Amino acid sequence: MSKAAFIFPGQGAQKAGMGKDFYDTYDTAKQVFDKASEWLALDMRELCFEENDRLDLTEYTQAALVTTCLAMEKVLEENGLHPNVTAGLSLGEYCAIEVAGGMTLKDAVTTVRTRGILMEQAVPAGLGGMAAVLGLASDEVDAAIAGIEGVSVANYNCPGQIVITGVKAAVEEAGEKLKNAGAKRVIELNVSGSFHSAMLNEAGKKLSRVLADVAVAPLTIPYVTNVTAEFVTDSSQTKDLLSRQICSSVRWQQSVERMIADGVDTFVEIGPGRTLAGFMRKINRDVNVYNVQTVADIEKVIRRTGRANIN
Repeated sequence: MSKAAFIFPGQGAQKAGMGKDFYDTYDTAKQVFDKASEWLALDMRELCFEENDRLDLTEYTQAALVTTCLAMEKVLEENGLHPNVTAGLSLGEYCAIEVAGGMTLKDAVTTVRTRGILMEQAVPAGLGGMAAVLGLASDEVDAAIAGIEGVSVANYNCPGQIVITGVKAAVEEAGEKLKNAGAKRVIELNVSGSFHSAMLNEAGKKLSRVLADVAVAPLTIPYVTNVTAEFVTDSSQTKDLLSRQICSSVRWQQSVERMIADGVDTFVEIGPGRTLAGFMRKINRDVNVYNVQTVADIEKVIRRTGRANIN
């Protein structure tokens, strides 16, 4: 039987204006933005809809993106679209957990606000770095950086696109070694920290203490975790996995392959941009991939799937 997954992007997908047409069109989406503004004491309309300098700052980005994605997702549910499984890239995993029933909307939004602040503060400016490695397989990247202290893989995004992270000097050294190993390009990323590296171990410990006060509920559907690329069916694992996720590799390619192996043949990316859809084309071209970032996209998904309920 056909299975559908809702998938959610991570930090970097944000853009000014995201979710505004949902806010203007659907009371359901408006309530999500308004509630988030109340919970965080932030004007989410200003942060998400208007050009501003804060949207790309980690301490604001994470709450803004999760609020937007979940506002969109609630409208999809309202229109009869429901998944069999969820997954999210890094930050997007909080959306996946909320949709799977493991966390309330309030806890998802408020926790990622704190997560963003912890990540922003974790690495002093100039000490860390990240780089995208294009044109090498994951095992080739692993082999090339082995033995270089202070660098590791942040993201296994898709075949031919791996992100490395760590101490800035180590990332630069690894970049040269990767070029010598045959990488087409090694692109330094304009980020404020060494995300998904050992440099965030302390942030992970602090996040664990924050998560201790967050209630988790039994999952209504499974989600796939970045940490192991395996299905989570028991929400008692969620807090530990989220604490580890902040400083461990994001196994996105492996997560998608795991879902496909379980029979998922339809993926709906919910949120601004088409980053995950782009990865999907390189992971497996035989599955159906849809993107919802505007109100008009909802009708496209319903029309192309041939039914309102895709689960």
